[in-house]
Amino acid sequence: MGTPNKLMMAPPYAVEQALAKIGRNLRQARLRRKLTIEEVAEKIGTGVRAIRDAESGKASTGVAVYAALLWAYDLLSPFEELADPLQDTEGLALATSRENRRARKSGELDNDF
Repeated sequence: MGTPNKLMMAPPYAVEQALAKIGRNLRQARLRRKLTIEEVAEKIGTGVRAIRDAESGKASTGVAVYAALLWAYDLLSPFEELADPLQDTEGLALATSRENRRARKSGELDNDF
């Protein structure tokens, strides 16, 4: 048996709160669609326990379960931009600020000091 993952045992407070909110929202989306946990589990091809764990915001629930639930409720499209590196404006700004801006002469180098 491997070493326990500290993130799964005690995630940072902000992560814990975000997962709890996502879980509540997923549960509300399921109830609004008048779907049972069993129906959703069958639709995404997982067990009932995985759905319950996601709806309770457990950190040990795989990201694939959360993504599949978003897909099942037709809520995945707003999150597709997260996978688009061009949408990461903060990351792009950081990368641009770190670029090497040193000007070099074109042509061959020589040893003439």
